[in-house]
Amino acid sequence: MDKEVKLLGSWLSPMSRRVEVGLKLKGVSFEFSDLDVFFSKPPELLQYNPVHKKIPVLLHHGKPIAESLIILEYIDETWADSGIRLLPKDPYERAMARFWAKFFDDKCSLPLWMSCWTEGDKQQQILAESKLNLTTMEGALKGKKFFGGDEIGIVDIIVFCSVYWAEIAQEVVGVNVINEEKHPVLWKWMKETVDSNVLKDYMPPREKLLCHFQTYKDAIAALMTARFGSK
Repeated sequence: MDKEVKLLGSWLSPMSRRVEVGLKLKGVSFEFSDLDVFFSKPPELLQYNPVHKKIPVLLHHGKPIAESLIILEYIDETWADSGIRLLPKDPYERAMARFWAKFFDDKCSLPLWMSCWTEGDKQQQILAESKLNLTTMEGALKGKKFFGGDEIGIVDIIVFCSVYWAEIAQEVVGVNVINEEKHPVLWKWMKETVDSNVLKDYMPPREKLLCHFQTYKDAIAALMTARFGSK
């Protein structure tokens, strides 16, 4: 294990999992600090990310880097000769990867998650927003095996982690945002990616996440309402 690389995260966080996947695909050994961040802010987190107070945080030689997309780019540049490329070498393709990664985080990630923890008119509004933006994401995937082309890339990592979490949460709360009828291209990509085990092997066990969501469903919904608005 490389003691110079440490990840502050949580097994429950898809954002943290993005960075874990990136490090593993690059072949970088690291120490993982599994923090309980959902109902408190551990001192270690406040020390290394005093601005946003969020995971993930990557410590490299004791220096902190925050925000999952920024961390993934840092990993790709720092260990450029190891593992797979997370971002394309071609400048235009690299710019497009950054564009779609940011689009997903800005327009899809939170609505996809909040569709599981809201009700009534608020939920219907979020569901409509999620459907529209996920359809836009499909446009970046049509005709390709992965968002990055023939190889897994940064966009595949961030979308897969979020969708993996959301699908399990949707099963618990009885909401259906992503299915074959609504998003055939995304659905096919997700199924083929799962079947290939390229990214699935790096995900937490499905039953473990399912059990957590079932156990803490009401607490999660209350927390999401407190953070992002009323139902």
